[in-house]
Amino acid sequence: MKTLDDCRNIIDSIDNEILELLNKRMKVVYRVGEIKNDTGGAIYRPEREKAIIERLTKASKKSNGLLNSSAIEAIFLEVFAVSRNLELPERIAFLGPEGSFTHQAAESRFGAMSDYLSLGSIHSVFKTLESKRAKFGVVPIENSRDGIVGETLDLLAKSSVKIVAELYMPIHMSFATKAKNLSDIKKIYSKDKGFGQCREFLSEHGFENIEQIPVESTAKAAILASLDNHSAAICSHIAAKLYSVPTFFDDIEDDIGSQTRFVILSDFKNGISDDDKTSILVRLKDGVKAGSLVHFLKDFDDSHVNLSKIESRPSKDKGGFGYWFFIDFNGHIDDLKIQNILSKHQAEVTWLGSYTSNGINIHRF
Repeated sequence: MKTLDDCRNIIDSIDNEILELLNKRMKVVYRVGEIKNDTGGAIYRPEREKAIIERLTKASKKSNGLLNSSAIEAIFLEVFAVSRNLELPERIAFLGPEGSFTHQAAESRFGAMSDYLSLGSIHSVFKTLESKRAKFGVVPIENSRDGIVGETLDLLAKSSVKIVAELYMPIHMSFATKAKNLSDIKKIYSKDKGFGQCREFLSEHGFENIEQIPVESTAKAAILASLDNHSAAICSHIAAKLYSVPTFFDDIEDDIGSQTRFVILSDFKNGISDDDKTSILVRLKDGVKAGSLVHFLKDFDDSHVNLSKIESRPSKDKGGFGYWFFIDFNGHIDDLKIQNILSKHQAEVTWLGSYTSNGINIHRF
């Protein structure tokens, strides 16, 4: 490779080989779809996708390849998404509007080719899945800064749909505006929490006295900023790009480490893998008695089952201050030792889903 043209010719040749191999892969995928259609098997298999990415990451390290885990995830998650659409195109409902962080999370798993349905509330996502108008739903369940999303938990407690996967996404805010100069900005749009997450940035740039207008989503903020050259939006990078609002500053949030955990919902049960997590809601019969929660948790300790999360949630029952407990633990609902534990508490436990643990993180490139 002596010249730039030599390099380009080799790249073209390699691209042709990649395309040929991808077409071969898709032919096999299409056959997989036919088999699953006959047997009723699930199209989305997050544990299988995770295993493939881990295997390829190890192979790349072994061969001293330049692609690291993040790059392999970015490439192959899109390959998986295209593959699923060949197997059986599915509709994905998400908490909208387009350009929201939930939209970004959904596209990261299901790709640009999928059929998306933007909905105005978490409740609407659940109702759409229950009525079979969509196969999958994507909603937030907790944020590292603001804690649990109560509406999601409340709906999971009484819904037939289950968690089939989780994913974690860093929440980065951008400052976008069509104004030529920052001094021309007369008002700023964002979700109420968006302003709260970016107070230091607003103070540093003298925006404390600029009119701050809360709207229902950061995507809506980008839409409004696109219509007014004297306004700005605190929003996601993807929303600014989607609605053609130039980004002045990226990563303006006070807490750079903020993450949101999203869950993917559907109507099937995942098979057992080597690395599962299960979510349950627990309402103890003797919840008002001292030590009732300790006695419940002791069964997990005795069986050496690790609890990764426990959080209380008001049950909203009439006539008292009852509580549900949202619990994540390692293991699958069908594992024998998990069955032995939960069989003692059948009337107290609502199963929310079993899925591959440590969902693949979303990286922004």
